[in-house]
Amino acid sequence: MTTIEIFQERCIGAGNCVEVAAKYFDLDEDGLVVARRDEVEAGDEEQAERAAEICPAVAIVLHQTAG
Repeated sequence: MTTIEIFQERCIGAGNCVEVAAKYFDLDEDGLVVARRDEVEAGDEEQAERAAEICPAVAIVLHQTAG
């Protein structure tokens, strides 16, 4: 299982994550990243990983957990 952790204080509002994985990420009223879900569904790992990788502020961290 992959879980999503957001470090909103790092976010610069680029929005790359939303473009790549709108199912999992959005921007709040201040233009900062928020997670739409806490866990990545099976089969969507690559999409979520890409969103985390292209974040220029490293505001998205994915954790692999057993389960």
